[in-house]
Amino acid sequence: MTTHNFYELIAEQRKDDEDLRTCVRETVHKMQQQETSLNKPGVLLGKIQSGKTRAFIGVIALAFDHGYDVAVVLTKGTVSLARQTLKRIKTDFAPFMARDAVQVFDIMSLPSLTRYELNQKIILVAKKEDDNLSRLLRSIIGLYPSLTEKRLLIVDDEADLASVTAQRNGSEVKRGKVSEQIDELRETVKRSVYLQVTATPYSLYLQPEEDRMTATGLFRPKRPAFTVILPTHSAYVGGDYYFEKSTDPASPAYYFYREVPAQEREALKKEDRRRLKIESVMSEKGVEVLREGILNFVVGGTIRRIQQETSGQYPSGYSFLFHTEQARASHSWQEEVVTSIKAVLEEMAVLENPALDDLIHQAYSDLRRSIQLGEVPIPNYNQVAAGVRRGLINEELMITKVNSDKDIDELLDDEGQLKLRTPLNLFIGGQILDRGITIKNLIGFYYGRNPSRSQQDTVLQHARMYGSRPIADLPVTRFYAPLAVYKVMRRIHDFDAALRNAFLNGEHDNGVYFIQRDTANTLIPCSPNKLLFSDLTTVRPGKRYLPVGFQTVAKTKGKKNLEALDVAVEGACQGAYGKAILVPLVVAVELLAATYENLEFEIEDENDKRANLAILEHLSKRSVNPHERGQVWLVAQKGRRLKRFKGDGRFENSPDTQQQAAIADQHAENIPVLLMLRQNGEEADGWRDLPFWWPVVVSPRNAITSVFTAETAALSGVKKDQTVD
Repeated sequence: MTTHNFYELIAEQRKDDEDLRTCVRETVHKMQQQETSLNKPGVLLGKIQSGKTRAFIGVIALAFDHGYDVAVVLTKGTVSLARQTLKRIKTDFAPFMARDAVQVFDIMSLPSLTRYELNQKIILVAKKEDDNLSRLLRSIIGLYPSLTEKRLLIVDDEADLASVTAQRNGSEVKRGKVSEQIDELRETVKRSVYLQVTATPYSLYLQPEEDRMTATGLFRPKRPAFTVILPTHSAYVGGDYYFEKSTDPASPAYYFYREVPAQEREALKKEDRRRLKIESVMSEKGVEVLREGILNFVVGGTIRRIQQETSGQYPSGYSFLFHTEQARASHSWQEEVVTSIKAVLEEMAVLENPALDDLIHQAYSDLRRSIQLGEVPIPNYNQVAAGVRRGLINEELMITKVNSDKDIDELLDDEGQLKLRTPLNLFIGGQILDRGITIKNLIGFYYGRNPSRSQQDTVLQHARMYGSRPIADLPVTRFYAPLAVYKVMRRIHDFDAALRNAFLNGEHDNGVYFIQRDTANTLIPCSPNKLLFSDLTTVRPGKRYLPVGFQTVAKTKGKKNLEALDVAVEGACQGAYGKAILVPLVVAVELLAATYENLEFEIEDENDKRANLAILEHLSKRSVNPHERGQVWLVAQKGRRLKRFKGDGRFENSPDTQQQAAIADQHAENIPVLLMLRQNGEEADGWRDLPFWWPVVVSPRNAITSVFTAETAALSGVKKDQTVD
């Protein structure tokens, strides 16, 4: 038999680095050494847009080198994404397909196979959907039973999406159809390996298995047969940048996020002249942030192209994704709005309207703040303004609506990415853009989907700005979303980071606490599948939890409560302001609860009171030091004066000084610290002339990762007939 060295050739033509090659070799080695199943899979764990497809194609190639004959790739549930995966596989295996060593098929278009073809290596791509998997089973079991005698590799891409599924009907939990079909395939083929490829390993934690809950409430997940961590490449940019570095004023990420008002999101759902008059699109308050986003995109893309030309590179095309609704009617309205903005800008450029200079200058000034923190010099304003005007006149800004598999199929380039036909490409779409589709050079993302009702894995997959991003693009990258949506995405990033760190550090055997309140307002452990549709807060060691984005109540309304709280804090800290004092948990809980009485939140979901109270209570009661259980370190300070908004228009989120933070960090070892910081609350600083206490809860360094839901046990859980991913 001819030896083809499949992976060696593919790795050379793709120029795989040594880290990726090591990952592929380790995965195949463990596949050969350890038995796998649907309930005990092998796991290749990567990050969103981190090259997982590239990695599992390498695993298939090396598996072929080690005697495997058939690979089944179970891909995400849309036609376009199945085609994208098929195209990627065919591209990498093209040299072997040309010499009749490998056959690659979509299962729904599988032709009649000859014995000659059946003796080659075979790769079958199937969507995780009933009809596809039924066709797969009929083909292997009924039409070509010889395949059941061969060594089979099942690659489950985005495994969390459908593989570990269950349907809940009342109190009964049943396995999903997809799981049953995958199991039938495994059991029919005599020698098979099951490999999950995922960026969101929650299925390993969120399985409906109550018996994994210990008496203490600690949930221990079933271990996979093995886990191999896919290394991130040097150009990878993910949640660490967008949701952690964004708090650092010295990072370009500090200017990344811009809030979209709720009324603007509503105005963009459908045409409603009470909210938005299309003929006044350049002056309507209802699309102010969208206008800003488009101008920032045009100016930012122009800046990057000038920077590239200056350094001798060929200028790239850039993309902006507008993704707020699933309904196609909304996409048509959004296309009309965006096209109207584009038309006005182009007309202003042609007529040399000086008002265009004002708009360009505003965008240039905004972007300059972050570019100055980056590594690439910013071009001068006149050069950028001239480039913007020239680009508008030449129709370099292109609007494309994408809301069907047909659209995607026509728009994909040879690499399976959306084509960038012009220097500036703005894509409008819905669910079809949720998962897997790669969008090159994305520097603008206007997002409005409400992920508070979605699965954690789904929300992370919406984050199309994750992936391979040139460092020089980051300073001109902007993200536009409602504050509630941004906060949910950040919570889910925290959840993802906590679980990923547990895997990387080998700590997941220690378990994770999943907690909610019962109807008696008592903290109780719960099975993690109860949290799938809830508003989650993840507690990680050494993190700070505090309210942000609030206003104080009216002075007359809050005066009495403030006076009582002043007395309570004075007594609790014994007048020793600025020092850490050990207080009973009940006292700390009362102080924390009282602070919220004088705070108002524009959107009710933004009030984290219940979660922060639960965090304080749980961390104190679960201290690893039994002598400190039921206690909290209290650090109180008066005389603080902070503005409600930072200089860039964002809400202030750092009420503690470096000295106060250092004291908290020093004491937060086994039990939490509660910082109580009395702000002057002056009207000149954006408040209502009422002093208030700003609380900060600091989790201890030795805390076990915990996940809270603000809902009570009577309300949380999976609704009838919903699918648990």
